[in-house]
Amino acid sequence: MAPRALWKGQLRLSLVSIPVEIFSASKTGARVSFRQIHKPSGKRIRYEKSVPGIGPIKSDDIVKGYEVDDDEYILLDPDEIDAIKLETKKTFELVQFVDACEIPPLYFDKPYYISASDDLAQDAYRVVRDALRQAGKVGLGQVTMRGKEYLAAVKPCGDGLLMETLHYEDELREADEIFTDIEDDKVDEDLLEVATSLIDRKSAPFDAAAYHDKYAEAMQTLLDAKIKNKKTPRVRTDDDDTGGDSNVVDLMSALKQSLKDADGKKKKASGKKAS
Repeated sequence: MAPRALWKGQLRLSLVSIPVEIFSASKTGARVSFRQIHKPSGKRIRYEKSVPGIGPIKSDDIVKGYEVDDDEYILLDPDEIDAIKLETKKTFELVQFVDACEIPPLYFDKPYYISASDDLAQDAYRVVRDALRQAGKVGLGQVTMRGKEYLAAVKPCGDGLLMETLHYEDELREADEIFTDIEDDKVDEDLLEVATSLIDRKSAPFDAAAYHDKYAEAMQTLLDAKIKNKKTPRVRTDDDDTGGDSNVVDLMSALKQSLKDADGKKKKASGKKAS
């Protein structure tokens, strides 16, 4: 299945605008995932939005609350939030260039691929890619996706361009908060020499393919064995994926039971008055 572009627009460098598309560079479905199953019934566990003393509630009745004091919130309607959302701008302008090693790794968040939208855009696309590579620079700009404005860096990546979203400065915690108890004493020179020699001995070019998620591999091996084993416990869920009907049934049952309880109490009360 072909990847789906998350953003389409213009990558701008001064007066040059290049039609591009942005794709996520990471795969969310690469790892094993599970569903929670109710063992006695074999049905999937559902998470229902409810309010204490009220029970299940409709999604339309949910608003966002911002805590201003202990247990005190100001409420915002979805329309109010939508009104201030940034429109998805169709231009991603590179406004500054810095040395490739100048941005601390702490700032990098998530990688994306930038691709030329069509054949006509490829010439200008290659010029920007090669110019960044030759200058050893990274382009900086801000791009709006899904109603949020991201700070992003653009750099050459193989035959194309890689965009990495960056954290804003106020999103990062100061390191001094964590390292404040580490004393700035000199280390033992002999120990330092041994550690440095060990690092030199184990130094090699980076090869991501040399590393594997051993837990994920072991889990997949376990799952494959369980699938082949006919004695493995199995259940077949007939749940409706929408979950709407089950909520209605559960709510209807609860309401009927409440009516019965109320009728029972009323009869008991009238019986006591009559006596």
